[in-house]
Amino acid sequence: MTNYYQLKLGSLTRKLPIIPISTDTAIASFVLLGDDELSRTAAKLIQPKLPTQFDYIVTVESKGIPFAHDLSLITKHPRSFVIRKSVKGYMRNPLEQSVNSITTKQEQELVLDGQDAQQLRGKKVLLVDDVISTGSSIHSAATLLEKAGSQVVGKVAILTEGDAAKRDDIIFLAKLPLFNLDGTIKA
Repeated sequence: MTNYYQLKLGSLTRKLPIIPISTDTAIASFVLLGDDELSRTAAKLIQPKLPTQFDYIVTVESKGIPFAHDLSLITKHPRSFVIRKSVKGYMRNPLEQSVNSITTKQEQELVLDGQDAQQLRGKKVLLVDDVISTGSSIHSAATLLEKAGSQVVGKVAILTEGDAAKRDDIIFLAKLPLFNLDGTIKA
């Protein structure tokens, strides 16, 4: 039997399955891809909380992409950038940064195309993701953007999970608890 967590954002409610990620911890699985209504709603709800001055929105592939897209449109920023998780054949002089994420079993590389890095140099950027948990992915992405010469003026997520909700450097809409394997909320 699967346990669920009920998430409410604005007028929307979603039933998130609770899935184990380690021998003693489970999370409410939030998958934004394909939930266009939720992505648009989240972008509209978070817009008033954003810094007023920024040049671009940047996200890490893949689940933050629809949110970054909707935020770009709502804030009238016609171009956003995606940090990839591997070097692609079309990339020229890519910048790379290692990361260990709570939802990935092995170390990953974050990669910014060199042409994108040039365009982001000297610019103020919002770094956005769907969920921030340990903060390792967003920290590594910020480090990569700093290597590119960008200034991260805000870290934005729809949800935070666990201790990330206690941080004061993240703009977010709601908190997700961590769970025991039986589906009860961790103390």
